Amino acid sequence: MSKQSRLISLDVLRGITVAGMILVNAGQGDTFAPLKHSAWNGMTPCDLVFPFFLFIMGISTYLSLRKFNFQMSSKVVWKIIKRTIVIFAIGLAINWLGSAVWGDASLSHLRIMAVLQRIALCYCVVSFFAILVSHRYIMPCIMGILVIYAVILLIGNGYTEDPSNIAVAIDRAILGENHLYHTAVDPEGLLGTLPAIAHTLIGFFCGKLMMETKETNNKVLSFMIAGATMVFVGYLLQYGLPLNKSIWSPSFVLMTCGLAASLQGLLMYLIDIKGKKQWTTPFLVFGVNPLFLYVFSEVMAILFGRFGVSEVLYNGIHTVVSNTYWTSFFFALTNVLICALVGYPLFKKKIYIKI
Repeated sequence: MSKQSRLISLDVLRGITVAGMILVNAGQGDTFAPLKHSAWNGMTPCDLVFPFFLFIMGISTYLSLRKFNFQMSSKVVWKIIKRTIVIFAIGLAINWLGSAVWGDASLSHLRIMAVLQRIALCYCVVSFFAILVSHRYIMPCIMGILVIYAVILLIGNGYTEDPSNIAVAIDRAILGENHLYHTAVDPEGLLGTLPAIAHTLIGFFCGKLMMETKETNNKVLSFMIAGATMVFVGYLLQYGLPLNKSIWSPSFVLMTCGLAASLQGLLMYLIDIKGKKQWTTPFLVFGVNPLFLYVFSEVMAILFGRFGVSEVLYNGIHTVVSNTYWTSFFFALTNVLICALVGYPLFKKKIYIKI
């Protein structure tokens, strides 16, 4: 349980993002195009939720380590290592559970990487960067990572959706074919974690911007300018380096970080300046316990699918809603509402489960 005051606008953005992650993951059968990931190049609203979370995690990492003045100590190092291991291990456990409930408990085909594993690695690297490297090198590091990654993509067939892609070669060499996601390119592969680290560093830099800018009006303006600049640069870059979530392309990093920064600026304006907070409660429920509710949703989806609950829910909705696209949407929304019912008592009692 935490008694510290929380930044409401950031919790709201985090809540919107986590609720969105659960919504897009829970769809069954026919799904509206905006709720599906882009097939390869391009970007849909569904493609925004994970990058938004990494951006927010970057801000949160700055706020968390700021309490320790970004100084290395055994306490801080242990905190970083422990959280990295816990998040990564939970991700592995979810991957294992997804196979085990259907009868394959063998570790020989366990997928190593996934959403939580990438979150863990990005958190770890950015946290150690924060306590080991001068923060004046943040922007040069971000630009350096993205430039190096762009070169790797261009010379390594990084935009090719087949085994010639360097990302595929690296994953197969290090993780092995049996431990990858069963698509041409693992969307949470090892190479794509490199730009995801730069992505999280951008969030970290925006956290620095947020705390070092005194007036709320200036915070909003700074976020809006930073967001618009990144969206503009990302938009231009896509003509040479197309938007692509699966490989986490540099244009994708800048475009999604720009949109996240802009939305954070808008939320600060509405909530912190205008005081419009009445609508925020549903998102705060998800925002104060984000990883716990995300993990709960993943476990729930696996168990509901295995024991027929998902089928019963889907068919029950379908008897009322004949259109299969809307059936899928309301089924996914039902999953979000179940998670909200779990999270609401925690929110009301100010219980914050740290993962």
